[in-house]
Amino acid sequence: MIKKAYLAGGCFWGLEDLFRNFEGVTDTETGYTGGQNDNPTWHDHPGHAEALEITYDDEKTSFWKLLDRFFSIHNPTTMNQQGNDMGTSYRSAIFYQTEDEKAQAEAFIKIVNDSKRWPDPVVTTLEPFKAWWPAEAYHQDYLQNNPGGYTCHLIYFETYFDIPGVPIVSPTSSAAR
Repeated sequence: MIKKAYLAGGCFWGLEDLFRNFEGVTDTETGYTGGQNDNPTWHDHPGHAEALEITYDDEKTSFWKLLDRFFSIHNPTTMNQQGNDMGTSYRSAIFYQTEDEKAQAEAFIKIVNDSKRWPDPVVTTLEPFKAWWPAEAYHQDYLQNNPGGYTCHLIYFETYFDIPGVPIVSPTSSAAR
């Protein structure tokens, strides 16, 4: 089944670039969510996060595996900042659509904190998903269209699944039961 996930972890250009070819991801779209106005733009998006809509095939990947990738490619311990980008637009956030997604996110945050791979605790917020607004056309596929363009993302860790005892299937997912 095709599903969508909504994640924010700094500038959406780099996040999109590192998810676009991830196994099971069928599409990505940069945009805005979690803020105060309808139809936000880059110049007017109070409270919104620069975020990524990830369309994925749940027969090839899972929300749990997307979380593993998410926490491996941005610093979830910096409040409202990734690299040189600062402000609430650049917060680390998971916009959950179901209580199952929220439970999986809480469980993965515990894994990241327990791993001690970061010197500080995770500050990623868990926010209920409300609405999605695509970013302007020039923000879509930005790093593909502008090779060498700015990004503050990189692969910090290949995976958290290499830690003994970390399950590849979510222990909280209703699909795992």
